[in-house]
Amino acid sequence: MKKLLFTLMTVSVFVLSACGDSSSEEIDTIVFADAGWDSINVHNYIAAQILEEGYGYDTDITSGSTAATVQGLGDGDINVYMEVWTDNIRDIYEELTEAGDIETLSVNFDDNDQGLYVPAYVVEGDPERGIDPLAPDLKTVEDLKNYPEVFEDPEDPEKGRIINAPSGWAVEEAINEKFDFYELEEEFNNFSPGSDSAIITDLARAYEAGEGWVGYYWSPTAITAKYDLILLEEEPYDEEVWEETKGTEFPPNDVVISVHKDFPEQAPEVVEFLEQYETSSALTEDALEYMEDSGASTQEAAIWWMQEHEDVWTEWIPEDIAEDVLASLE
Repeated sequence: MKKLLFTLMTVSVFVLSACGDSSSEEIDTIVFADAGWDSINVHNYIAAQILEEGYGYDTDITSGSTAATVQGLGDGDINVYMEVWTDNIRDIYEELTEAGDIETLSVNFDDNDQGLYVPAYVVEGDPERGIDPLAPDLKTVEDLKNYPEVFEDPEDPEKGRIINAPSGWAVEEAINEKFDFYELEEEFNNFSPGSDSAIITDLARAYEAGEGWVGYYWSPTAITAKYDLILLEEEPYDEEVWEETKGTEFPPNDVVISVHKDFPEQAPEVVEFLEQYETSSALTEDALEYMEDSGASTQEAAIWWMQEHEDVWTEWIPEDIAEDVLASLE
């Protein structure tokens, strides 16, 4: 695969690529969005391998926060977004869709979860490791108020610590609102990590030590595949309550593939391919678990995934194109 170039993007400043205009002319380089998590980049690289080796396009990636990359898609600086978590960014997603600035081509996967997780041994114990249950009656987010000492904040031992999503992620504000709804501020500090990797590092440290840990995460990820985690319960999703207080479980998320409005005219054959692109949380997690176990990069994991799941992706494209892509994987 040709080397994908990474361009840093902030909320206010975009570095435009050669294909970053919004004209309907044919393009040579297709720009993907990287909003900061591994699974989106695995899908970026799977699609890029197919586009480069099967269709003859160059590819590029623009990195930034969720807000910046979604706006970049709407503006035409980004062509393809492989993982739009629609209900996490419902307002802007619906606004851009209704305005005709973006088009959704397919559902990448829709069998996902997100929310506040704890290691299973916190509730159930782990006899093999000699760990007794730390919070045996912990089932819901509301129950956290009974166990702040289990999740002690090392910088403020009088309170517990809940790990939020990284700053700039769309779900960060939802967790903030949940914090208020469940009135957790008296017992817990709302800790903002610097990155996804910071969450993983903190969880891995606590897990290996058998200590209490609670924080935001989602599936499919390598972490939810590797560790035995429990998603804390909330009331079933209710749209009205969610919009007012975030006091329910997260809404069901269709994780979709969306493109800029001009892209169907710029690359109609690519749109036909992306309309067929469909995976699942389990399939995505395969690549992420391979990354975790082998130390592979997202690009290496994408190639491995394509070798392991030839029967899946070859159904998305014409036979002659599939043969060219298969030859590139040898």
